Amino acid sequence: MVNKFKARYQDEVVPKLMEQFKYTNIHQVPKLVKVTVNRGLGEASSNAKALEASLNEIARITGQKPVVTRATKAIAGFKIRKGMPVGMMVTLRSDRMYSFLDRLINLALPRIRDFRGISPKSFDGRGNYTLGVREQLIFPEIEYDNIDQIRGMDISITTTATTDEEGRALLKELGMPFRDI
Repeated sequence: MVNKFKARYQDEVVPKLMEQFKYTNIHQVPKLVKVTVNRGLGEASSNAKALEASLNEIARITGQKPVVTRATKAIAGFKIRKGMPVGMMVTLRSDRMYSFLDRLINLALPRIRDFRGISPKSFDGRGNYTLGVREQLIFPEIEYDNIDQIRGMDISITTTATTDEEGRALLKELGMPFRDI
């Protein structure tokens, strides 16, 4: 089964971008490489229940089990020892990436209170975009009664675009709701 979002990219977005940037070859058109969902957990080092709840939430949202990231060195000021869990991350590629982006753009982002669009300035200079989400409740997979604490996450979208302008055009054509500058 071909993902609708991926089919839309191939059928609608590629021809528009080829025309807009005057590409001569279809392989020059920027495409999505991966989406990384990352969550830092300060309290997870002392609270194993928070770590477990967070793992389940990210797994439900992305459809893939997250990897627990651990501290590489001890930091006394934060009461962290080497090897303690400090966060988690999931790297989505291919069909899971397209279905996650479809749900993010069409279901989750419009559910944000007072939503006026996302900032078009969060590009890194190489066409990759990072978005911070303040609460996990915007995803329809998360039930309000089952969460113990509101936690945010970072979503990084990696593309093959070489400039921010190309990356912005790619995401805008895919339906990313950018706010007017």
